[in-house]
Amino acid sequence: MNVPDDLLYTETHEWIKREGDNIRVGITDHAQAELTDVVFVEVPKAGREVNAKEAVAVVESVKAASDIYAPVKGTIVEANDAVTQNPALVNTDPFGQGWLFVLKVANSEDLKNFKDAAAYMQQIG
Repeated sequence: MNVPDDLLYTETHEWIKREGDNIRVGITDHAQAELTDVVFVEVPKAGREVNAKEAVAVVESVKAASDIYAPVKGTIVEANDAVTQNPALVNTDPFGQGWLFVLKVANSEDLKNFKDAAAYMQQIG
């Protein structure tokens, strides 16, 4: 299972990449493997204000539909339209082209509560 060391992770299998005041968010390799073939992705609209743990996107596979949550409070600044056109990117490149949205973080202190790669590896066992 691919768990990059330079990312943070949530209990609900989202990854977080810090980019200045923003974070880029997607689902982990473990999550996409559990879902199997992703066939539909709905991403949030830019400008949307979101709260921590609010469902903001949906990833559907041949097996199940899963809500994707905002890790922290903030504003959506960008959504990845490429995954709506080609949902398989979530499977083939979850940490690259398969990202879902970029969020401007309201309070950077909120990012201290997430898991590093080692802790996430323990979670997924």
